[in-house]
Formats: sequence, C-alpha cells, structure tokens
Amino acid sequence: MKAWMAVALTALSMGALAGEAASRRDGALVDAQGMTLYVFDKDAAGSGRSACNQACAALWPPLLVAAEDSAPEGFSRIRRDDGQTQWAYQGKPLYRFAKDGKPGERAGDGFKEVWHVAR
Repeated sequence: MKAWMAVALTALSMGALAGEAASRRDGALVDAQGMTLYVFDKDAAGSGRSACNQACAALWPPLLVAAEDSAPEGFSRIRRDDGQTQWAYQGKPLYRFAKDGKPGERAGDGFKEVWHVAR
C-alpha cells in the first residue's frame, strides 16, 4: 500500500476533526497542514484546562476548535483562559510548536522534558 493511502485510511479511521484538522502520521498526531501536535506534562488529563497560556501559548500555539467542528471518539474540547476553545485528545490539550518550520518536524519532542509528541 502506498504511504499516502495509509495516511488517508488512518485519518478516516480517526473520524473527521475540523475537516481533518487532526490525523495520525508516522505514529504522531498532526494538524490539517501536517504539523506535529504535542501534549504538555503540566496539563492534567481530563481537567478541561490548559496550563499553557499567554507567553507559553506564543511558543506552543493551541489547536483551536472552529464552531462547526464535532469531536470524534477520543477528542474533546476545553475552554482556555482567554475564552477560546481548544482540542484535547484523551483529555490532554493539543498544541503545535512554533519552532517546527515544516510538516513532519518534531523539534518540540522532549522540550524541557515536559513536551511530547501526541500519539
């Protein structure tokens, strides 16, 4: 099976999230542009809160929810301190890393030992 077909089948098996705002690629969750998504150890799973706000969110932009999005299995929404709604996977808020410059990069994995690729 060609790699692009495997990615497409994996995305379909996860369900549509913001018109494929998140899918699985090479064992990691990625956004619609193929940018790696991360979780933060300081976020308590299932708390409905993000511990990464203001300056932290500038370096780790949250994966935001559009009003028309629906949550497939495993995904939920949390309300951020600034009032925006962010996607969470298995109760953990999802983020991008501002220093990842192109799809597939994972420069944030292991950052300060508290940031990890979402899987």
